[in-house]
Formats: sequence, structure tokens, C-alpha cells
Amino acid sequence: MALFRNLGPFSTTAIGHGEMPLTIENNRGHEVGIETLHASLDAGCRHIDTAWAYYCSGGEEQTGEKLVREALETWKGPKDEVLVATKVGHFRNFTDGRPTWDVDGRPENLIRRGKESALALGVDTIDLLYFHRPDPKVPYNESVEAIKQLVDEGVAQEAGISNASIEQIDIARGILGDKLVAVQNQYSPIHLETQDTLDYCAKVGLAFVCWSPLGGYRHPYDETKFDPFREVAAAHGVSYQQVVLAWELAKGDHMFVIPGAHRPETILDSLKADQLELTPEELAKLG
Repeated sequence: MALFRNLGPFSTTAIGHGEMPLTIENNRGHEVGIETLHASLDAGCRHIDTAWAYYCSGGEEQTGEKLVREALETWKGPKDEVLVATKVGHFRNFTDGRPTWDVDGRPENLIRRGKESALALGVDTIDLLYFHRPDPKVPYNESVEAIKQLVDEGVAQEAGISNASIEQIDIARGILGDKLVAVQNQYSPIHLETQDTLDYCAKVGLAFVCWSPLGGYRHPYDETKFDPFREVAAAHGVSYQQVVLAWELAKGDHMFVIPGAHRPETILDSLKADQLELTPEELAKLG
């Protein structure tokens, strides 16, 4: 039985499915993408996270949102149980021939992209819409006001912010009030610098959604950081990835994780983490 938690007004699975690897560079193709999303839904996952910017740099825009729509339309399960979150404010481009990410937090852009996201997802109202990343060229409050306008207009039901500091969380709380339900920041054994926002979300009653909870795969990192998790995993006879996710979920009832996957086997392994019980001694060892 999957672990459900409250994310704002939604009751959804604490382990969600981060869609990004299925539609950015090095993905395994459209059919594998659909198969992977169907596998996680069939296994009980009820939380899918995507974004306007999840597409190959230089390719068709919004392929991530379109893939999620197709996966849900062709899935035979209870679609109304699935929370779909998306994000606006990022886009892809090329720099010196390399695929990169850039930001555009202008209010008019966010409003336009939010409406495009609803169209791509095939919904009148997006369940949860995040402001993807602060734009240093635009005052943060102006960007968040645009997200509020989308909520007020019914384009989105609830709002979130991503890659945010405590100061930015407070700005968003002041503008969005109880319509702000989640903060999505990177957090993992190799990205502990957001611990302050994780703790602050618990204090003020916001969900904390970890992106790249397993460290991500697009940048090199110190693999030894995962050695303690491998030791605990060996004792339980599970993957170290399951131990990482279980450790993160143990940080509080406000914690959610959205691991990505390139294929069904990977996400199915991750989804088992909410059934793994770590002892107080193991949690202390892991930090």
C-alpha cells in the first residue's frame, strides 16, 4: 500500500514521478516514456511532476506535458486520483552548441506559459502550478503576482514555488496566502544546502517536494556520499536508492520526493521506498 500524504488540499503519494528524464536529452523515446508513466501509475503512484521546459533543447516545446497528457489519456486507471503538477518560468536553448536552461520570470511570459501548460495537459485547471526558478532580471514579487493571477483566473487550482530561499518563500506566502501549498527544492545527500528551507516549510505548514532526490544524473558528484546508504541497503537487501528516498521521507510528514526514471524498472524500484522502515539507529547514521 502506497504512502499517502496531504499536499495542500490533495491527498497524494509521498513518492511522485519526476517526468523530466523522459523528455529531455538522452531519453529513451516516446514509447518508453509512456510505458514508464503507465508502470508507475499501475504501481499506485498518484503524483506526477512535469514542466513547460521539459523538452530537448532545440526540439518541440512542452513535450513533457504532452507526454503526461497522453499517458493519462491512454491509462485505464482512475485518472481523477492523479495529482499533476507542472512549472513555468524555465525554457531551453543552445549555448555554443550545447543544450542549456534559461529563465524568463516576466509576468506576461509566466501568464502565457501557464495557459499553454493547461492546453498541453488538456485540462481547464492545472492541479498545482509552480514558478519554476527565480529570474534575477525580474523582481520576485512580480513573478509571483503572475502565478497568483493564474490561480485567480482558474488556470491553476493551487500554487507552488521552486528553487526558492526562505526570503522568497515569505514573499510568496504574502502574495499567495493559503493558495501556496508547496516548495520544490533540490535536496539529497549531496545537496543539503536547502535544509533551512526544508525545516522552514515544516514550520509554516508547506509541503517540501524534493527534486533530484537521488542526486540527479546530469552533473558529476561525489559518489562516496552514498556509501552509508549502500551499507544500510545491504542490510535490508534493497537498492541504496530506496534507502535514500526512505531517509528523505523520514524528515517529516511534509516531505515528498519525485525521483525521475528513464525506464519502468527504475521508477518501480523507487516506489517501493515508502514501505522501507529505517531504524532510529540507521537514521542517525545517515544524518
